[in-house]
Amino acid sequence: MIQETQNNPATPHLITLENRNTLTVSGITDIDRFDEREIVLYTAMGELTVTGRELHINAISIENGSLSVEGDIWSLQYGDKDKHSPVSMLGKLFR
Repeated sequence: MIQETQNNPATPHLITLENRNTLTVSGITDIDRFDEREIVLYTAMGELTVTGRELHINAISIENGSLSVEGDIWSLQYGDKDKHSPVSMLGKLFR
């Protein structure tokens, strides 16, 4: 179940959530901020906010723009598709 963006079909966006404690996201273009309760990132499909408790980023792949998170995941919420923050230092790694 891969959704491709309309602007860039070469950047697939996929979210996999296993048992509400392991999350894998692909198609990431930037990471705005993160802490143990919230991760705000930008994907090919728009802004994505992950909220929960004891969230830990296990892996980040710069080559394919993917992210793996573990913790007690409470919600995944998409924001505005056109909203983009200034590029963070971590986000520059994804470019």
